[in-house]
Amino acid sequence: MKPRFAIFAAALAVVLFANSSAAIAQERPCHSSDPIDTIKEMSDAIYACWKPPPGTAGMSLTMQFSLRRNGTLIGTPRASYSDLGADPRLSRAFVASILKALDDALPFPFSNGMGGAIAGRMLSPRFTAALERAS
Repeated sequence: MKPRFAIFAAALAVVLFANSSAAIAQERPCHSSDPIDTIKEMSDAIYACWKPPPGTAGMSLTMQFSLRRNGTLIGTPRASYSDLGADPRLSRAFVASILKALDDALPFPFSNGMGGAIAGRMLSPRFTAALERAS
């Protein structure tokens, strides 16, 4: 019976830790100076600055870009995938919101290890506006 309890306790600890990490990630403010040590933390830093415009629910865009060791951009980001819908005004607003979020989040405060590991690598985060809830 003890081994089962130990397995259950370990599984519960993993679930609780994962949920607390998600809560901490969502609490990262835009422009935070906390060092970034992982790709997940970098994504959280971008998403903390992103506010999708009203009416863009379901729109999606994948951006490709590379970063320097110091957290600044190399070149210009480009779209590699998009599902923007039929309204050109909303599509432009959606893309502009993503570019603004990236601009607001940069430069990333990479730790030394993360800066060395990520420098020059192609990154492709996907931005998808959440579907609006039916009222």
